[in-house]
Amino acid sequence: MKSIIYSQTGDPGVLHLVERDLAEPGPGEVRVRVAVSGVNPTDWKSRRGSRPGEALAFENVVPNQDGSGTVDAVGDGVDRVRVGDRVWLALAAFERAAGGTAQEFTVLPAERVYPLPDAASFELGASLGVPAITAHRALTVAEDGPRRLQPGALDGKLVLIAGGAGAVGHAAIQLARWAGATVITTVSSPEKAAFAAAAGAHHIVNYRESDAAAEIRRIAPDGVDQIVEVAPGPNSTLNLAVIRNRGSVSVYANNGGDSMTLDVRPHFSLNIRYQFVLLYTVGQEALDGAAADITAAILDGALPVGEQAGLLLHHFDLAHTAEAHAAVESGVVGKVLIRVDLSS
Repeated sequence: MKSIIYSQTGDPGVLHLVERDLAEPGPGEVRVRVAVSGVNPTDWKSRRGSRPGEALAFENVVPNQDGSGTVDAVGDGVDRVRVGDRVWLALAAFERAAGGTAQEFTVLPAERVYPLPDAASFELGASLGVPAITAHRALTVAEDGPRRLQPGALDGKLVLIAGGAGAVGHAAIQLARWAGATVITTVSSPEKAAFAAAAGAHHIVNYRESDAAAEIRRIAPDGVDQIVEVAPGPNSTLNLAVIRNRGSVSVYANNGGDSMTLDVRPHFSLNIRYQFVLLYTVGQEALDGAAADITAAILDGALPVGEQAGLLLHHFDLAHTAEAHAAVESGVVGKVLIRVDLSS
């Protein structure tokens, strides 16, 4: 089978297309014929490492955490999926040398494989994983909020989503709106504003063209309940200016730098909660709950992808995985997908 591997950290040029033997699933494992592989920032960051040429945990690594496809074989003890089932994958490459989705077949623990509703395309399935589960987690950690999402779960809540044109921001807009929240998002350009509007945001604030704090306070005079944050350092002052008492800030990325400064006294006075979100260590219970809610949202038609839904899709084939990684690393707006099985 065809597979993309890298044997050292570095730029996209370290990715190589090779032929590998087809592996058999062991107990508790599932083999999936990959239709589409999704590329996320976490994928290129893992490939880059802290410096070029850094030693890897394995001799070779297959990249990409997310994907979709069809169950090809199951190991002993697997009953959550069957051969022939359409599925979406999450955290496929986590602590597994050959688990990544940038290959024709992958063998994964069954708990990383989720049923994909028949109405959902493989493109949608490959766009879930890291973005959708991250968005779900970010929306379910507030002190006064729900632990699971469903229609009505966020009724009456005002949610501010930073960077609504990104993949996580897009999923957060869709999930928050599906759950009943009033959604405000910040963007940096008219193009991104159009994507956020297509995703379903009720209010869009271009922080480069207006006083973002004043605009958000006009929409939410008493402050927002929940903030989904991609750039905690640059946005810390804005967040303090617009959050309500007992509000929460969910941080899922470090855009704009690894450090942030918080004034202790005003955060004390507002009882503000900061919750950091990292899927790799969040625990299986949280992952399974998110996947179940995401599947319910798919069945309700709440998570479409594509330009009309506010998430522009960029397609590559497996042989051009390096170009796909480079596109994500350059900050392309939208979702980068690799068509692995061109017949699907």
